[in-house]
Amino acid sequence: MPATAKKKIENVIQKEKTSVEECAKAEICAFCGQHKHLPVIERDTQETPAFDRQLHASMSKVFGLSPAALATSWFDWAAHLAIAPGRQAELAQSAGEKAVLLTNYLTHMAAGCKTPACCAHPLPQDRRFDDEGWQSWPYNLYQQAFLLTEQWWQEATGSVRGVTRHHSDVVPFLTRQWLDMFSPLNFPMTNPRVAQAATEKGGMNFVKGAENFFDDLSRLITKAPPAGTEEYKVGENIAVTKGKVVYQNRLIELIQYAPATKEVYAEPVLIVPAWIMKYYILDLSPENSLVKYLVEQGHTVFMISWRNPDAGDRELGFEEYLNLGVMEALKAVIAIVPEQKVHAVGYCLGGTLLSIAAAAMARDGDERLKSVTLFAAQVDFEEAGELLLFVDESQLAFLEDVMWEQGYLDKKHMAGTFQMLRSHDLVWSRIVEQYMLGNRPSLNDLMAWNADATRMPYRMHSEYLRSLFLNNDLSEGRFTVDGKSISLTDIRVPVFAVSTQRDHVAPWHSVYKIRHFTDTDVTFLLTSGGHNAGIVSEPGHPRRSYQVSTFQSAGKHITPEIWREKTPSHEGSWWPEWCAWLGKHSDGKKKPPAMGAPDKGYKVLRNAPGDYVMMK
Repeated sequence: MPATAKKKIENVIQKEKTSVEECAKAEICAFCGQHKHLPVIERDTQETPAFDRQLHASMSKVFGLSPAALATSWFDWAAHLAIAPGRQAELAQSAGEKAVLLTNYLTHMAAGCKTPACCAHPLPQDRRFDDEGWQSWPYNLYQQAFLLTEQWWQEATGSVRGVTRHHSDVVPFLTRQWLDMFSPLNFPMTNPRVAQAATEKGGMNFVKGAENFFDDLSRLITKAPPAGTEEYKVGENIAVTKGKVVYQNRLIELIQYAPATKEVYAEPVLIVPAWIMKYYILDLSPENSLVKYLVEQGHTVFMISWRNPDAGDRELGFEEYLNLGVMEALKAVIAIVPEQKVHAVGYCLGGTLLSIAAAAMARDGDERLKSVTLFAAQVDFEEAGELLLFVDESQLAFLEDVMWEQGYLDKKHMAGTFQMLRSHDLVWSRIVEQYMLGNRPSLNDLMAWNADATRMPYRMHSEYLRSLFLNNDLSEGRFTVDGKSISLTDIRVPVFAVSTQRDHVAPWHSVYKIRHFTDTDVTFLLTSGGHNAGIVSEPGHPRRSYQVSTFQSAGKHITPEIWREKTPSHEGSWWPEWCAWLGKHSDGKKKPPAMGAPDKGYKVLRNAPGDYVMMK
């Protein structure tokens, strides 16, 4: 080959970034005998064709979850069960034994025994069959048959050797969703409460139920809020603690609350709520507002109110939430209350974000924090509860395609996810109560807040799901801020971590791990209640209790179970315990600061609760 021709081929190869193997496959010109380079079209392997994204977005309206992920889970379980004849025999034997038990139960009932021994019992926490009607014929038969079926499927899906850990969690969960659909509670003819109501009311419960159904359908079509929420209006009877918006950017408003005491603790409190919720869960009605309680205890309180993103915010990422959110708010607080460090508080994912900010600040020698408090917040996501069932590569790719179409995750998708975690309580029991029994339970302020959902930007939601939930980068030392890795062990300020016993979003065993990833004193408190109701736990709230102890940075390891067994329980709200801790870690009191700092660029913009919380 002439040298000039060879040189031309090499130049083309360099220009198109073609491998040696690809060049070897280049065609030969039939006329000159020289190589004809075929340019290679480079494609991003992560880029999804627009058609595929649109298809997945359309499929999500039917399936909700990735069909590929669901099919993979089922196939993994079914394939391993198919090559396990011993396990199949055990399940067949179990099915036969349960059939015999049910037959014996039916025989005793037919013989006139009014209280035959049950062949299946609900779990202690299962309240579905508490109504006395389930003990009478024929409803007791429906109940026993369903419970036995439920037990058999739990055996069948819960212990097949060889199934991956993730799939072995997903399949029982999906099976439970399927069984819940066919529960005898969900059908008028097999639910004793519905049958009794129909008899007593002459069927008018169904008429009222139909009215409720069409009212809800109308609200869904018109995108109106759920029935009952109109009784709660932000700024009128909820989120009414007096304050001013003293800073605003494209992502947050910063609220400074007015003092309620002649003197306040020197260090202000900055609260970082999760961006998947409206901030006012911590400022509900005056009688259960944590903000109002803090102010009345002599604290200067600041609150971040996140903007509800829309399609124009699709490229807002995790770093924007860190910098425009936490860091800009902290800068404003320091300007308004100068020469003082800050008690920083984070709730749920806001607590995770605060932990990341605290680690980055510690890495950079930034000492503006006095303490860190975390409400139901995780820093390690290995045991993040049933939310992990929705987190794998297939599910995230599907979700990203759903978000890509509109630039954000719609609030209905978030609501649907949490409803699946508690489908009986949040879906089926609601259908029975409102559409079959014809009841319309009144909403409380916490329920109204829960209905006031938010959206999440495409980029940020994808980043935190992948970095935190899927890859667990934060606890494993791979998470970066400003291009440099951070470590939670750099945090030296004291930490107060609150978790709740029945938390299905941030399980308390997972929250407990904060003491293993920080090199500081950690006070851990476990309170009764769930993810939200356990935090909104004002003094005087009935049936509240908590356990608390402090772990020294050099203390020995104690498992969560041993800690819970040995730590004494206290009756009442945990709020006074935390306020006492804040007081212990504060440097006396002084006169309240002014509202805002106009000379430093932080003038009063408007009254609390501000504009962003009103965005729908």
